[in-house]
Amino acid sequence: MEPSFSSDFFAGNRAKLREIFNGTAPIVMTANGLLQRGGDSTFGFAQDASFWYFTGIEEPDIVLVMDKTKEYLIVPKRESSREAFDGHVDAQTLSRRSGISTVYDDDEGWRHLRGRLKKVRHVATLAALPTYVERYGFYANPARARLSEQLRAANTAIELLDIGVHVARLRAIKQAPELAAIQAAIDITTATLEAVVLPDKLETYGWEYEIEADITQGFRRRGARGHGFEPIVASGIRGCTLHNVANDGQLAADELVVLDVGAEVSHYSADITRTLALGKANHRQETVHAAVLEVQQYAMSLLKPGVLLKEYEQQVELYMGEKLRELGLIKTIEHDDVRRFFPHATSHFLGLNVHDVGDYTRPLEPGMVLTVEPGIYVPAEAIGIRIEDDVLITTEGVKCLSDGLPRELTSLTIK
Repeated sequence: MEPSFSSDFFAGNRAKLREIFNGTAPIVMTANGLLQRGGDSTFGFAQDASFWYFTGIEEPDIVLVMDKTKEYLIVPKRESSREAFDGHVDAQTLSRRSGISTVYDDDEGWRHLRGRLKKVRHVATLAALPTYVERYGFYANPARARLSEQLRAANTAIELLDIGVHVARLRAIKQAPELAAIQAAIDITTATLEAVVLPDKLETYGWEYEIEADITQGFRRRGARGHGFEPIVASGIRGCTLHNVANDGQLAADELVVLDVGAEVSHYSADITRTLALGKANHRQETVHAAVLEVQQYAMSLLKPGVLLKEYEQQVELYMGEKLRELGLIKTIEHDDVRRFFPHATSHFLGLNVHDVGDYTRPLEPGMVLTVEPGIYVPAEAIGIRIEDDVLITTEGVKCLSDGLPRELTSLTIK
């Protein structure tokens, strides 16, 4: 059974946002919208994580308004044909879930909101991403941009205040129900991986997608919604591509395989990586794996309240440089040389999104959950190794939430 989130959880989050925002401007945010897959079909709906954090609502296109002591939801009208396919949105269900008693239809809700917007100079919202995000090569969900247009249309002189930092700071500190959901996701991921990599099981696989299929089944059978992100099953040189999600390569006995996966429970994701030998690991593979494990242990030893992630990453980079030099991969510990073989950050926040929001400029605090995932990638040798665990920052230091899953480069037999 999934951990439960009561309406009190979402109401409490809204109260905390009002407190730290400390302004008089209305706060308005939107759910995600559906995205076309092809023709008149859509991709599976994924809610905006921050909208869910403040409402618990799973439906698309709904708008949340928080204005002083008032709060209400605006629900767009659905055509009868769409209701037949997608169902009816019930106002009472939305109220019970969110703890928001006032629910307006589209016309009435926007009439109230427009009247208020005409009287204010500012409105607080979550800033929209560009239509196309060059860095990641994807198109952003257009819901926030559409909301911004609607807000400006109501008052062309209004200024939009981005509350992204406020929301990130709230979401970075995990509450008890959130930690329970993350731990459940980690436990399901761990149990599934343990079952998949049993020697008599792993030796039956011939292709990466066969491993992926059993991981998917394991997540669902154990109660997860599915994957928290696209699973990565990458063997041989494919393991040197960080987000190799095709999972269509043939497995070979002399190669390593990177399994980077995480179950999703109640919207919260695990993110765990193990690298395994498909046959008997050779000395070079064992040596590189041992180096990655040492770097991970060193990184975990640094994490505690008060640490700045930028300084932490610099320390880990220097330590990784020493290991790369010992491996004969670099001669001097220079940033560019290290990043040739270790091209990603060691840690990121984890929660409602696998790469969760957080303020990387502020010191770590108890209640934050992060990954610790060093890796070494040597395409010339077809060696890609990453080891990743999920940790909780505590008052004493750090607690590894995924410590139950062995990290050894287990030697297993494959056909």
